[in-house]
Amino acid sequence: TDVRVIDRDRDAVLPVYRFRGDLWVAGEPGARYAIELVNDSRERLLNVVSVDGVNVISGETASVDQAGYVLEPGQRYDVAGWRKSRREIAAFEFTSLPRSYAARTGRPDDVGVIGVAVFREREALVLPRPPLPPFPRLPPFDRSAPQSGSKPGPQMQEKSHRGGEPGPQLGTGHGERERDRVGTTEFERRSDRPDEIVRIRYDSRE
Repeated sequence: TDVRVIDRDRDAVLPVYRFRGDLWVAGEPGARYAIELVNDSRERLLNVVSVDGVNVISGETASVDQAGYVLEPGQRYDVAGWRKSRREIAAFEFTSLPRSYAARTGRPDDVGVIGVAVFREREALVLPRPPLPPFPRLPPFDRSAPQSGSKPGPQMQEKSHRGGEPGPQLGTGHGERERDRVGTTEFERRSDRPDEIVRIRYDSRE
């Protein structure tokens, strides 16, 4: 999966910088952003996405065995917010660390990290499909706002501070509510271990 971070307010890809083996992007406080996923393979891929150590679909403390977005070959999708339901998200918005969703829910250790764990699909078997579980609901800490226009989406199915280095100044909060429809699908992972892990760190330019 090809992963890029998009500044939605400027409709621009944020440049990536390499520093001590890590990839970094510089965020602007108050700006909305999205994580662009592109499946450049010839098979379906499951992308388990986390921001600040929190799964963007379920709101759980991130783990690679959680729900993610399934993309078809060649499909592109912008993960633009914390999922509130199958029809709605709360937009990702760069904010001060204390106002980040992770810090406000007592999980500040991984603030400043965007993670994508990618899984390949096991060859399909013809078996009856069990009923899908109810969709998980994120805890509160969003703000009310008008809804924006809708767009089609895909189907749904990692500490950042290093010793002796200053912690991040920027985190991700809840922005406005937006329409963003997705569906559900069955996906059997080829392995319990990700086939690829993409990690991008972010902070203010300063």
